[in-house]
Amino acid sequence: MTSKTKSIIMLFDMQSFYASVEKAKDPTLTNKPIVVAGDPSRRSGVVLAACPLAKQYGVKNAETLGDALRKCPGLVVIRPHMETYIAVSMQISNILQQYSDLVEPYSIDEIFIDCTNTMHLFANTPEEMAKEIQRKIRIETGVHARAGIGENKTLSKLCCDMIAKKNNDGIFILRKNELYKYIWDMPIRDMWGIGSRMEKHLLRMGIKTIGDLANTPLPRLTKRWGVNGQLIWMTANGMDDSPVTPSTHMSQKVIGNGMTLPRDYCEPWEIEVVLLDITNEVTKRARNKNLMGSVVSVGCMGADWDRPTGFHRQMKMPDPTNVSGDIYSVVKRIFYTHWDRQPVRKLSVSLSDLSDANTYQLSLFDDCEKKRTLDSVMDSIKDKFGELAILRASSVTSAGQAKDRAAKIGGHYR
Repeated sequence: MTSKTKSIIMLFDMQSFYASVEKAKDPTLTNKPIVVAGDPSRRSGVVLAACPLAKQYGVKNAETLGDALRKCPGLVVIRPHMETYIAVSMQISNILQQYSDLVEPYSIDEIFIDCTNTMHLFANTPEEMAKEIQRKIRIETGVHARAGIGENKTLSKLCCDMIAKKNNDGIFILRKNELYKYIWDMPIRDMWGIGSRMEKHLLRMGIKTIGDLANTPLPRLTKRWGVNGQLIWMTANGMDDSPVTPSTHMSQKVIGNGMTLPRDYCEPWEIEVVLLDITNEVTKRARNKNLMGSVVSVGCMGADWDRPTGFHRQMKMPDPTNVSGDIYSVVKRIFYTHWDRQPVRKLSVSLSDLSDANTYQLSLFDDCEKKRTLDSVMDSIKDKFGELAILRASSVTSAGQAKDRAAKIGGHYR
């Protein structure tokens, strides 16, 4: 492949996205250090996004709100508004789609775009096109975007994370034959896909930098980690043949939900209430997507963070379903089989091995059709009048969390 025909892939990353959206909404915050953080009263006082001014005081994402306030006493704390962030993310996706039909969201604040066949319509160079898109995003949303440019998704991701974010203009192009010059001397922990546990293993093998990993014989890595070993080696070498696929985010393998409880739950009845609320959310989402599942998974974490306890177990059902009552029965069976009777802090439920809900086995000996009809009626009422229009009696007890969760998206208030 000649340099003239190499792909042009960009990853746009929104700087301090949640905080930037808040500042765009309220100009009085422009010159103030702010963080977007969860609700400390519900054990979720963690910094989700810190603006550049806050970061100058040493405030970091994912640290506790208490630590952030100690570093920056004048810090402005804003609770998250997830509906707004999702709307702005979609707005940015729509902007990118004006430049190419190959746009793939990677996360709420990171989006890939393949400009290989459209760049000539807008600019002479990839950098010029990135600046044009960056300018348009800033004008229409008030958010500053950084752009990593490469011939594949891995290169653009490495470029964005490790180089473009540090540039004044937030734009850089990284070529595969220049990896040694720009990132191979960086610590292995800085590379996309390397967590703290993997870092420790690599350091014990004498692999300290990204260049060390890139130049490690591949069999040495695959012998220890199989496909994962090959994946991190390819990342270090900037190798990736996956296309920018607009429909990627629409393909779903698991539907799940979970929550950290506002207090320690000890009694079986109150734990069942939460499990039922979560199960209802998962099954409703499955029905909205016209999917059903064959495998039910339940996760549980104990109340002692210093001595973690809990489990994550799954069970395969005889036939796929999205009927709330049937899945809840399996959820309870899994939970009581593995629960150690200690206080619970966190619960989750998921449905996997998904299939089309339009195709299922009919039986003369059960009442599945009645259950499906009941679920459908309840879904219709909630879709028309809101999630709180109809609730199970257990959801309004002291243990119920349905009301609080209805006010949130992704675990954060709307």
